[in-house]
Amino acid sequence: MRARIALLLLAFSVSAPFLAAQTRSARTTLDIYVIDVEGGNSVLFVAPSGESVLIDTGNVAPGDVRDAGRIMAATKDAGITQIDHLIITHWHGDHFGGLTQLAKQIPIKEFIDHGPNVQPTPQTDEFLQKTYPALYADAKHLVAKPGDKIPVAGLNWLVVSSAGEVLKTPLPGAGKPNPYCALYKPGDNNAEDPQSVASYISFGKFRAVHLGDLTKNKEFELMCPNNPIGTVDLLLGMHHGVATSNSPVIVYALHPRVAIINNGTRKGGEPETMMTIHSSPGLEDLWQMHFSLLSGQEYTTPGMFIANTIDDQQPSMPITPMQAPTPGPGAPAVPQHNGTAYWIKVSAKQDGTFTVTNARNGFSKTYESGK
Repeated sequence: MRARIALLLLAFSVSAPFLAAQTRSARTTLDIYVIDVEGGNSVLFVAPSGESVLIDTGNVAPGDVRDAGRIMAATKDAGITQIDHLIITHWHGDHFGGLTQLAKQIPIKEFIDHGPNVQPTPQTDEFLQKTYPALYADAKHLVAKPGDKIPVAGLNWLVVSSAGEVLKTPLPGAGKPNPYCALYKPGDNNAEDPQSVASYISFGKFRAVHLGDLTKNKEFELMCPNNPIGTVDLLLGMHHGVATSNSPVIVYALHPRVAIINNGTRKGGEPETMMTIHSSPGLEDLWQMHFSLLSGQEYTTPGMFIANTIDDQQPSMPITPMQAPTPGPGAPAVPQHNGTAYWIKVSAKQDGTFTVTNARNGFSKTYESGK
């Protein structure tokens, strides 16, 4: 009996790595998880090779534990046991906040950021001085520059903006004059958002961009007078759908077939943004992380394209968009969503065909290549 058990254990120890490798090799799609971190940002990319890139880690405390758990749920669904590359787009608490909690739960092999914080706050600066260096001490650390390529097996991953600098050399086939530069209207922004690490990702004929929180002025600098990126299938990282970003200069020029907004219950989705996206040439569908009170029924997308609701669900949604209250101690509480969270998953094939699925209701739509 002991000999038989020993043989079984030996067989399992030999076969387990083979089965894991077989599972990795069986993957044929680029899988993208847009994770609900309540108006923050976190997007997980898993290449057919099994190599992974995570962009941002959600909110600071008290949301850090919650958001790290939601990211871990996506890694489990994707079948990965480490983050090969982590990109922190910029040093705002809704983008790096869950990092410490996440690093306790999964190995992170490379940390990528834009460099020093240019919008000092005590909490952020303390994290960067005391916590962050220890997190990447035993890993790789890259301060990204436009034109840098992130080595992900099977993908072409290019940094197009970082630390306020933008890509100067156009991608192959791009570089034509951008006719939408004439629609540019300067916008307001803080110091850190324009520093965002923005990425272009291609997998065969499938093309996507994640722009972090680039604002209108930086969008213009990147895309004018010539468009260095060309057109894409999928638009991500839309600054939560806020109106200080998402100008026609970039949205129209990129000509996305699908856009996914990482908005919150009362963050992003303002009428100006929604009108720009819905009028974008070639757009087939807009998907959202949340119903947004700032959209109301007037500007929102149909519910089957929206992944999350709120804990205290109301019987109906107002038709008129809500005006965002002035931030501060007197502002009304944001509608909470601490219950079950749902992601939006994109599965892309090399021929350019991709499928988007709403995990809340199972609604799925496939966008065929060449359309």
